[in-house]
Amino acid sequence: MLPAAEPAPTERVLHWEKLPAIPDRVGFASPFAGTHNGALLVAGGANFPDKLPWEGGTKTWYDSIFVLENPQAQWKTAGQLPRPLGYGVSLSTKDGVLCLGGSDAQRHYADAFLLQWNNSQVSTQPLPPLPKPCANFCGAILGNTVYVAGGIETPTATVALKTFWSLSLTNIQAGWRELEPWPGPARMLATAGAQEGSFFLISGAGLKAGPDGKPVREWLRDAYRFTPGKGWKRIADLPRVSVAAPTPALAIGPAHLLVLGGDDGAQINAAPTEHKGFPRDVLAYHTITDTWARMGEVPFSLVTTPAVEWNNRFIVPGGEARPGIRSTEVWAGEPVMKKSGFVFLDYVVLGVYLLSMVIIGWYCSKRESTTDDFFLAGKRIPWWAAGLSILGTQLSAITFMAAPAKSYATDLIYMLGGISIVLVAPIVIRYFLPFFRQLNITTAYEYLEKRFNLPVRLLASFQFCVFQIGRMGVVLFLPSIALSAVTGMDVATCILLMGVLTTIYTVMGGIEAVIWTDVVQVVVLMGGALLCLGMVLFGVEGGPAEVWRIAAADHKLRWVDWTFDPTTTAVWVMIFGQVFHNFMPYGADQAVIQRYLTTPDEKQAARAIWVNAWATIPVTIIFNVMGIALYAFYKTHPDLLEPSLKTDAILPWFIAREVPPGLTGLFIAAIFAAAMSTLDSSMNSVATAVTTDFLKRFRPQTPDRACLNFARWLTVLLGAFATITAILMAKFGNSSLLDLFLNILGLFGGTLSGLFILGIFVPRANGVGALIGSVASGFVVYFVSRHTPLHFFLYAAVGVVSCVTLGTLASLVFPRASRPTAGLTWFSFR
Repeated sequence: MLPAAEPAPTERVLHWEKLPAIPDRVGFASPFAGTHNGALLVAGGANFPDKLPWEGGTKTWYDSIFVLENPQAQWKTAGQLPRPLGYGVSLSTKDGVLCLGGSDAQRHYADAFLLQWNNSQVSTQPLPPLPKPCANFCGAILGNTVYVAGGIETPTATVALKTFWSLSLTNIQAGWRELEPWPGPARMLATAGAQEGSFFLISGAGLKAGPDGKPVREWLRDAYRFTPGKGWKRIADLPRVSVAAPTPALAIGPAHLLVLGGDDGAQINAAPTEHKGFPRDVLAYHTITDTWARMGEVPFSLVTTPAVEWNNRFIVPGGEARPGIRSTEVWAGEPVMKKSGFVFLDYVVLGVYLLSMVIIGWYCSKRESTTDDFFLAGKRIPWWAAGLSILGTQLSAITFMAAPAKSYATDLIYMLGGISIVLVAPIVIRYFLPFFRQLNITTAYEYLEKRFNLPVRLLASFQFCVFQIGRMGVVLFLPSIALSAVTGMDVATCILLMGVLTTIYTVMGGIEAVIWTDVVQVVVLMGGALLCLGMVLFGVEGGPAEVWRIAAADHKLRWVDWTFDPTTTAVWVMIFGQVFHNFMPYGADQAVIQRYLTTPDEKQAARAIWVNAWATIPVTIIFNVMGIALYAFYKTHPDLLEPSLKTDAILPWFIAREVPPGLTGLFIAAIFAAAMSTLDSSMNSVATAVTTDFLKRFRPQTPDRACLNFARWLTVLLGAFATITAILMAKFGNSSLLDLFLNILGLFGGTLSGLFILGIFVPRANGVGALIGSVASGFVVYFVSRHTPLHFFLYAAVGVVSCVTLGTLASLVFPRASRPTAGLTWFSFR
């Protein structure tokens, strides 16, 4: 006796509505269905047109093709299949609806073809046939490859197939490949799915010959995951059997598959007229925690039918409502976000925090009377505040959410890279800091002009400014998506709150306001993180010990990989790559270097660097352990997950749903803090660079008061640009072009640290060589990133090494009249 299903939760994961019914009196089971050129196609299938099977009715197959051009239109009859056919696999591709195998009243087929809609009729294009006839099987598309599994070869088969085939959509004429099958029993009427780079085979039924020689079903609850290059892996069993559920399973969000109903076998012996319909609960599989949960239910009871994605909704066209009884219903479902736990008290707490940032800016504005105050805070910032400000600058909201999400989804391997700053700090203090402090400069790029020439300074400053300006919109946009999803606030509202308020206090108080708000923001950020970590750890029954046990059992505690493979996160790749990566922010980034210059002397600046370095270690550990704790929490509470939510929003989701009112507002304020601390640094540092490296450089007679006003108005424009850019990104919902722009610019920007190393440690390097080395190294890194499998953690090392090497060689090839280098290289500095 199979266990009965538990009651479904009240919250639905999908909202459903009916579309126009299929134009048939009875409806069809197992038709082919898919989309092409914006239209929904349903073709073939079978039913009992005159009498039901227990009344002596005859099962009939069909070849009609119906087309629905949009959800408000009516169905059209638009052609015929090559023959009456049903019970095959159908999948949507850009070239048409892929129809595979199937059966009619006499036999099963191996045929494969495309149905193509050309806005007036449907045409058929033949494709390489399957290796053998097959029906009642399942399939899904993963990337550019079609995978199909199981089924039966003949109508009277007493053994299901254990076959697994693939077809490349980029090389269709190569035909089907037979792959190693899953390690479990053969099956038919299973559900397939594609999610997170893997193909899934879920439940179904096996076959065996009964006493009378007729096939008897064996109900299966097991499921399997196939990852190309890694093979098969058994995953968690389903809570109940699900045979002939709409397939493919619905891929929701980044890590969920939804199985809609399916036959659980509980009524296998019920009389046909007493059958109460198939289960309606939704079984949700989470690919990260390897768990199943019941998440709501569907308003229909339909099996033996495809599932089709159309216009961002999932379509279930017809199918079998009860044994022998078909349906003409067509249902369309779309994801529904669960309601957040954000209440009025949380808005009050968030509002108090935001108002306090403006008050700090107003207080600091009383002392901002010169550009030295606005850019360097009059060099009156204590070392501990400067150090915490550096930490806040480096900890963006993206990091706040992405670091826990990364360990939640994988393991602790990225933690090692985050703490490598302790290896860089002594190098920066000994070899870089003296130049920035003792040369009496405002921007780091002034050193490059003194060492090389004006074009090198302008190029470096321009690269820095353009990258920061482009980055500001992303810094606002990405966290706003997560904040909106978990708080219910509009994305534009989140962007406006952060953008406008950050601009106000940055304009009023300059770098001093930026630093002191950063200090408050770091305190809020880390206080919230520690409280949240405690709540997650003790939210798991058994507390930290159980979290540790779950993490160890699921191999989540791995933090080093001893391989020598440069394409992976090997321990040497993490350390070596991150050391060079950290040279960029700590040795060439004005947003960080500016903090070194706000302290009274070099000794205090060195202390600030050490504060940041040592604080980064516990911060990195806390955020990575947070991800492991979240993994354990949601593995033990999979029903609390939100399927449509992006993985990067897992921490905000926990905060919004599981944290008591008031504290929720505090934790969300911490995420606002992380975004604002990065944004204010970008705005002030860009204003500093533009005013110092361009305005003052080319118009040195400009009064200091005019330069101060220019910097303030530029800060306003930068804040407005970042806010508007983020809102536009939210409106159009696509940041791919901007992401590409930032990625390419980042590859060139990564060579900035190479310029400083070239100037400090290579006395024979000259301006022409530095320019050639900088530009050429950008192209080298771009080539490596696009045409080699090298891990991206090593790109910074490639940029530094190529910049120094090519810059040195170019200086030898293009020698110029020597410039005074006394006090500008390490060998002549002291």
